[in-house]
Amino acid sequence: MARNPRWDILFEPVQIGPVTAPNRFYQVPHASGMTNLLPQVRATFREIKAEGGWGVVCTGAVSIHPSSDDSPLPAARLWDDHDVRAHAMMTKAVHRHGALAGIELWHGGAMTMNRTSRIPPLSPSGIGWMPTHVGFMSNQRAKVMDLDDIRALLGWYRQAALRAREAGFDIIYVYAGMGYLLHEFLLPSLNKRTDAYGGDIAGRCRLIREALETVKDAVGDTCGVALRISLEELRQRPGTRLESEAHEVVAELAEIPDLWDVKMDSSPTDCSASRWAPEGSHEPTIDFVKRLTTKPVVGVGRFTSPDTMVSQIKRGVLDLIGGARPSIADPFLPRKLDEGREDEIRECIGCNICISSWHDGVPIRCTQNPTIGEEWRRDWHPERFAKAGSKDRILVVGAGPAGLDCALTLSRRGYEVALAERGKRAGGRILAEAELPGLNAWRRVLDYRLGALSKAANAQIYLDSDISADDVLGFGFERVVIATGAEWVPARYDARMEIPGELFEGPGIYTPEDVFAGRVIPGPVTVFDYDNYYMGGCIAERLAMQGAAVTYVTPAGFASAWTIMTNEQPNVHASLERLKVEVITRRSVADFIPGRLVLEDIFTRSRIERPCGSLVVVGLRRPRSALYDALATRKGEWEAAGVRGVDRIGDVAAPGALVHAIHSGHLYARSLDTPDQALPYRLDNGAVTA
Repeated sequence: MARNPRWDILFEPVQIGPVTAPNRFYQVPHASGMTNLLPQVRATFREIKAEGGWGVVCTGAVSIHPSSDDSPLPAARLWDDHDVRAHAMMTKAVHRHGALAGIELWHGGAMTMNRTSRIPPLSPSGIGWMPTHVGFMSNQRAKVMDLDDIRALLGWYRQAALRAREAGFDIIYVYAGMGYLLHEFLLPSLNKRTDAYGGDIAGRCRLIREALETVKDAVGDTCGVALRISLEELRQRPGTRLESEAHEVVAELAEIPDLWDVKMDSSPTDCSASRWAPEGSHEPTIDFVKRLTTKPVVGVGRFTSPDTMVSQIKRGVLDLIGGARPSIADPFLPRKLDEGREDEIRECIGCNICISSWHDGVPIRCTQNPTIGEEWRRDWHPERFAKAGSKDRILVVGAGPAGLDCALTLSRRGYEVALAERGKRAGGRILAEAELPGLNAWRRVLDYRLGALSKAANAQIYLDSDISADDVLGFGFERVVIATGAEWVPARYDARMEIPGELFEGPGIYTPEDVFAGRVIPGPVTVFDYDNYYMGGCIAERLAMQGAAVTYVTPAGFASAWTIMTNEQPNVHASLERLKVEVITRRSVADFIPGRLVLEDIFTRSRIERPCGSLVVVGLRRPRSALYDALATRKGEWEAAGVRGVDRIGDVAAPGALVHAIHSGHLYARSLDTPDQALPYRLDNGAVTA
């Protein structure tokens, strides 16, 4: 099909200094969880995006010196010739598809703990980062940089730029954002210097100017040089000559870089989950930059709509459409638009599971795109599928996220698939969860898969079909996949062992299933959450929005504690406070009868009593395994019925987040009738083949 002409502007080339981006789709630097120890995994991960039509594909942050050491978090590095060879694998892979390769040269300054190198963190004025999240805490404080340190830093930039050019990069970044070293020099709260590198805007910009000039001098006219800068706090600070200090900083450096990459200051605002920020949410902060420079500007905003992209370009907000999460959810987004296949785009849902991968120190994951991070390890391509290895017909029971992805992937491989769902609508847990506050974008998980299945001639969906073991054994399918999900149960919490306990019994006990069903839950309500992800906070929000007096209780130290991994924790607390939900941390529920709740401190075991009409427990999910269990007890009948195998996928096998359910279904479908291997995936041993 032909491309829609109203999107033609997205496919225009853009000059970036001495190099030219073939279109306006720009995969900005983003973390991937892949260090130099996984060069083959990393190269293929980035290559897929170039193949998918992204005109520029960048690395994540790349350390320029051991004094910027983020280990054990998975940051890349460019310290020596071995690192050059490792990165060259990526640039060659990206260049094979006509895209430019960019590298983000990074020094973390006071925000890096240097756990491995044991070098004191560097900073403008000795003011270190003091985070509340234990994963980032350190009792090593920052060193004040003297002029020798500054000269050394500029030397590190020069050497890194030369290595980057040798590795084949086309665009080289100087990174001055997110609280890292060069950004620290910009912020008065972190820069108290009285020498030439502090004070007014010119002084605070001086080191950035010198770093840009150093890199440009090193690479000459062979590479574009980009400045990535955070503008959120500076935009809020009134300027002395212009509207804000952000305006003054951009005006000071306007024509020095070949490209401006503009962003926010911290992860919760820069890559906010869809629950808290709409598409294009950066615009009010960065909309002025193009008025102050003639150089091209790229920015992000979780762009999924091509019309929004076109609007930002035509209104003079951006020249290039930056994508991190959208390029993860669908690496082929540009190509699909170019080929008139926009209805096939796998839109980002903004859940930020991708970001949690970096915090976990593992290769990147995505709820929408189960192939991400698996391109080299499992040889999974997002748009290509191995042909069916047999003529087996497959019955998938349960049209939730695991069942839908499994059925879709099987159909794409060429298998004949029947998907049976006992409800009147397909979607499983998505149907209920997408109705929770802020989670409407999660319906894209369902919409994408149902839309694709509706076009598959070899896949049929049967709704309102409550399948029994007798039915399964009588249908004649060779393969049966059980994807019947899991359900919440009101289990107590054993704070000593940190495990679920026996079930609460008696009146006044509820779970999220009751909230989803619309049952009336008498107040005052206590939501007891030890699941620690989004569910407990969302349930508390919904009940508060319905007018209930709600208290949120958790044995963790924060509400929805695991959302620190997805950059949501500040927003969760702000939302609960806005809705007047009282938050009680470090407490477990020791006893409950309607009207009386006993809370116990998980450390001291001290107890307090509170009034409570209803207790909603958000902690444990148990598989709905009745059908699988019934079939397992009748395994002796399978052969006569023509059944070669019965398997479980998703939550019925092991309850987890959406990302786990979808990956489980995809893994089954990709692996069916393929040769068994000793290991579940290929191990990248760090060998450099470039």
